Amino acid sequence: GMALAFLVTAIAGFAPTFYLKGLFGSPTLSNLLLVHGLVMSTWIALLVVQTALVELGRTDLHRRLGVAGVGVAVLLVVIGAAAALGAAQRGFSPAPQVTPLMFLAIPLVDLLVFSILVGTAVAKRRKSATHKRLMLLATVSILTPAVARLPIDTLKQVGMPAFFGVTIACVLLVVAIDTIRHRRLHPAFGWGAALVIAAVPARIALAQSDAWVSVAGRLVALIS
Repeated sequence: GMALAFLVTAIAGFAPTFYLKGLFGSPTLSNLLLVHGLVMSTWIALLVVQTALVELGRTDLHRRLGVAGVGVAVLLVVIGAAAALGAAQRGFSPAPQVTPLMFLAIPLVDLLVFSILVGTAVAKRRKSATHKRLMLLATVSILTPAVARLPIDTLKQVGMPAFFGVTIACVLLVVAIDTIRHRRLHPAFGWGAALVIAAVPARIALAQSDAWVSVAGRLVALIS
């Protein structure tokens, strides 16, 4: 159910600029952004398929598809980083008070958290209880861009605090439901949720530091 909710969120958020862009007259996307959207979509669709396979008892197919999933995860990180650097190079920023170099910390930390969660999930693939929870959290951790594009005026008016707030709320909801069902907090949800939540203020603090702005400038210069 949560996997499907994530899929709906992604489609609703990116329909005007990606999935249904022809109907909305949105600007043409670069090849990099098209591939980025395709890979992100593949990852979320893969989560739905993988959970369905387990529910159907087809763990053999789940394991085979998991090999491809690792490749998709690697592509997601590499292409996501390239897209983030490209946006910074173009001068993209969601708010006047946030410079492009400052904002670059947001997607790159997203990708770092995603990498940690997916990497650990793959390492713990034989422990299904841990594996599935970390994969779910990894997907939640990269949903903020979709949340930011949902056609909800209240969210857009509040801005980034609301976008991160919805992401954190999703994390807490998933953990709460699981804890109530199993009458205990699973360790993977404990440290994994803590990582996703703690990364929010951490990236904001990082973005505001002079050291980060210097490093971000050098990263962008590398692709110039």
